[in-house]
Amino acid sequence: MQLYNKHSAEERAKIIDENSQERITLSFYKYFKLGNPTLFRDYLFIIWSKLDVLGRIYVANEGINAQLSVPNENYDEFKKSFKKLLPLKGIRLNIAIEQYSKSFLKLTIKVKEKIVADGLDDKSFDVTKIGDHLNAKEFNKMLNDKNTVCIDMRNHYESEIGFFKGAIKPDVDTFRESLEVIDQQLEKNGKDKNYLMYCTGGIRCEKASAYLKHKGVDNVFQLEGGIIEYTRQVNQNNLNNNFIGKNFVFDERKSERISEEVVSSCHQCGEPADTHVNCANVACHLLFIQCKKCQEKMNHLECHDKEVRVFRVNKIVNLFLKHIAFLNVKPQNQRIIAAVIEVERTTRIATLSFHIMTIYFNFAL
Repeated sequence: MQLYNKHSAEERAKIIDENSQERITLSFYKYFKLGNPTLFRDYLFIIWSKLDVLGRIYVANEGINAQLSVPNENYDEFKKSFKKLLPLKGIRLNIAIEQYSKSFLKLTIKVKEKIVADGLDDKSFDVTKIGDHLNAKEFNKMLNDKNTVCIDMRNHYESEIGFFKGAIKPDVDTFRESLEVIDQQLEKNGKDKNYLMYCTGGIRCEKASAYLKHKGVDNVFQLEGGIIEYTRQVNQNNLNNNFIGKNFVFDERKSERISEEVVSSCHQCGEPADTHVNCANVACHLLFIQCKKCQEKMNHLECHDKEVRVFRVNKIVNLFLKHIAFLNVKPQNQRIIAAVIEVERTTRIATLSFHIMTIYFNFAL
């Protein structure tokens, strides 16, 4: 019984290249009550590894969340496998807008506490009691309604490169922070508005819609299939496209081009750009936007190199200053901390991190 990968990521990439293997990248999710996630995980690994499925899959008591790829020749057999998985029978598969054979290089199926971490500890919250699903045409109509509050349920680095016109784009790093934004919008707008939400494939806005229903809101709507399915329907039915920029994805592609507009800028020089890259330092691996000129200039440089250090330090400083109000620091000391950190912007990252911790413990307690 095979419950592990036989090939490393490098070996798998070589196999794909040598065989000119074409693969279909897709995603799906479903919230349902799962009694034994570990047993379910093992079963999925056995049947899908035989079909050469590669990807990142999470299972939990609340359901499944999957992003994966499968060889073209095995796609029909892959779809048939869902007939044996009763909770997943008839599930919608979101086919990626842009295909890339090496989007995933190994099969990872993990058991999680939740498929979408929400920070909630409310036994009465039922994630299956959701709002209404809207197709692309219905979504466009609701988006233009003056009584609608549209919220992007993705993280800031996702919405930075692409979003729906008129949507609220929370400056958040996690889904649980997005729920706080929902609470703020409820307090600001009340419960009589139309609350319209979207995300990449639908999983986060579906949990958010359940959260709003739990809060007693009646007019709750979500984009069915997320941005991926919206784009497919827009292209198929020649509908007006209200999404501008790129759709961020969690695989080797990093994004899909939805419209020609470039809505973000290079984090190093400020020129228009919407391509995400990771820092070459494996211990850092910071995700940031970089234009082609800076990519060529900074080629093979890491965040401990002098030319990159200032950018990396500024990211750390700005993140700390952004969250300083939530660290229980007395208001009068927040200005002192900010001033001291500004002086430290040119120091090494390790030194800066140490100084930040020292400053916090000196002033926060």
